[in-house]
Amino acid sequence: MTRPPLPAGPYLIVGLARSGTAAALALRSRGQEVLGSDRAGLTPAALVEAGVELVEHGTAALERAGCVVKSPGVPASEPVIAAARERGMPVIGELELAWRLLPNDFVAVTGTNGKTTTVELLGAIYRASARPVAVAGNVGRALSLLATPPPHGEAPLDPDATIVCEASSFQLEDTDLFAPHAAVLLNIAADHLDRHGDMASYTAAKLRVFANQGAGDVAIVPAGEAASLRLGGAARRVSFGAGAGAGADMRADEQWLWWRGERFAARADIRLRGPHNAQNAMAAAAAALECGLPADGVREGLATFAGVAHRLEEVATREGVLFVNDSKGTNVASTLVALRSFEPGSVRLILGGRGKGEDFAALADDVAARVRAVYLIGESAGEMAAALAPAATAAGVEIADCGTLERALAAARAQARAGEVVLLSPACTSFDQFTDYEQRGDEFRRLVLA
Repeated sequence: MTRPPLPAGPYLIVGLARSGTAAALALRSRGQEVLGSDRAGLTPAALVEAGVELVEHGTAALERAGCVVKSPGVPASEPVIAAARERGMPVIGELELAWRLLPNDFVAVTGTNGKTTTVELLGAIYRASARPVAVAGNVGRALSLLATPPPHGEAPLDPDATIVCEASSFQLEDTDLFAPHAAVLLNIAADHLDRHGDMASYTAAKLRVFANQGAGDVAIVPAGEAASLRLGGAARRVSFGAGAGAGADMRADEQWLWWRGERFAARADIRLRGPHNAQNAMAAAAAALECGLPADGVREGLATFAGVAHRLEEVATREGVLFVNDSKGTNVASTLVALRSFEPGSVRLILGGRGKGEDFAALADDVAARVRAVYLIGESAGEMAAALAPAATAAGVEIADCGTLERALAAARAQARAGEVVLLSPACTSFDQFTDYEQRGDEFRRLVLA
């Protein structure tokens, strides 16, 4: 597929973590002059080997650049980004860069919660349908690696492969012309308000996924939000939702998924746990069918996909107690989804970390109704205790400030009884005690298995 050309270089990459490094390597593999800058002083060896010139972080580097490529973790307020835009320089994100370099069909999935699960489920559906697919983006593998040959990148991508990419609000706010063939919005709830400032800005970033779609593209959206959101673009609309009535293209009742009025799959055949995963399954199935995949392949993918690490990951059962790693639950809405996946009164919940500016009181009713005890960790422990205490105390739910994950897990394990669930679903980022949610989840898994 034809893509717009890149702005002219040289290219200054701002932020040299996973996405920035991948962008730099993709450009160097095409012989472009690339400068790299990182406020934290990251100097990846692969960039040095590839001939990327590492420069001091600051606006002086703009004098030598024709285009700035911004890593998603770098805020728009960063001085070098603000200065570039004041000068009228093109500033693009890694998602935009990779899309312009890759001619394949794109399916982009965004939303507050469920993105990684839905992207990986779509990958499983493509594989079950014997169709070539590459899964990348915010899911873990930087998209630009697909546009980079070895030794630093991937093997050549099958030209017929569909790229299924997870697109975060951080990535989408830096898009310009990005136009996936299929775009999926799962949901929108408060998240990343510390970065975006308010819900309007956060929502606008998410909706960028639809902005440039044409009449031959498809936009897949929750039935309840399809009418209220101004999606933009010219794609045809496809809706999904449980209990959404006959108006939804893909809907669910207690027993079945229905596709345009006909039974499609039994809910009991979907392997993923929880009502939220029924939503993810509907979205993935609708996207796959709209992209021309066979119904049998879609059903097989739904029936065989077991989920992803750090998202309601069932780590082990010990003496009848189920230990579940939901470290990817980094906001209130995600933790509520996790709690509602288990029987009321069965959960011992590990909460805490570094907050995102959300109101933790939104957890209080579900904690009171569903949780046996709360074990707090990290920076937000005091704020969480204050928000949860009135409802928790009235319901007889113990709240313990444990400080660290290890102490919280030890306390929960000592008190848990057969039939209960010890759930790590922090409703916070991990950056106060861990490098990312993956390290936090890996530590939980290690401690449980030990």
